[in-house]
Amino acid sequence: MNIDSSVINSVNSGGSGGMPARQSQELRESFMTLLITQLQNQDPLNPMDNAEMTSQLAQINTVSGIEELNTTLNGITQQMDAAKSLQAAGLIDKAVLVPGNNVMVSADAESGSYATPFGIELAKPAENVEVMITSRSGEVVYTKNLGSVSAGVESFSWGGLTNSGEAVPEGAYRVSYKATDAEGKAVETTALNYALVQGVTPGTKGSDVRLDLGAVYGQVTLEQIKQIL
Repeated sequence: MNIDSSVINSVNSGGSGGMPARQSQELRESFMTLLITQLQNQDPLNPMDNAEMTSQLAQINTVSGIEELNTTLNGITQQMDAAKSLQAAGLIDKAVLVPGNNVMVSADAESGSYATPFGIELAKPAENVEVMITSRSGEVVYTKNLGSVSAGVESFSWGGLTNSGEAVPEGAYRVSYKATDAEGKAVETTALNYALVQGVTPGTKGSDVRLDLGAVYGQVTLEQIKQIL
């Protein structure tokens, strides 16, 4: 009696939601019953080879071991998902930097112009980084040489003023960067924009927890949060 590998795979799938644990247990018990029956009715002159019996027992143990491993892994996965949900919930009402190039400018009579923070992510250090802010129409309203910037994430602020000191109109602007290394070669950059975490959508099987950043920025995963401000 040889246990077909497809049957083992069927039992294995039970540990991850395919076959209920009760059914897989019944299947293993059937295996043992068949094996014992075969031993009881074997030809005394041609008994089952010890290696063959050991192999079949090993297959049964493999089924049990795989199912227990899957159960353990599922438990760990559930704990990790719960931890991510708690971590995400702790970010509600927090300001964060996520991939994007938007800068929002608002103004009032008392505080003057205010621009949301923005940031940059570099895979490696840059010897020189230039930042440029443009209007939606493409007009350059502000530029600045930031000098050398380390690898990783850096955040910056802007007062909502042009280089000549004039307040820019309220509205949405875009930020872009030009980064070079010590040899003058371009360094890859990722622009980051400000957003406020407004809610959390719990993850489901096969999907991550998602953070709601409002109508403008939509939803992001925890991995997309580059910095908490």
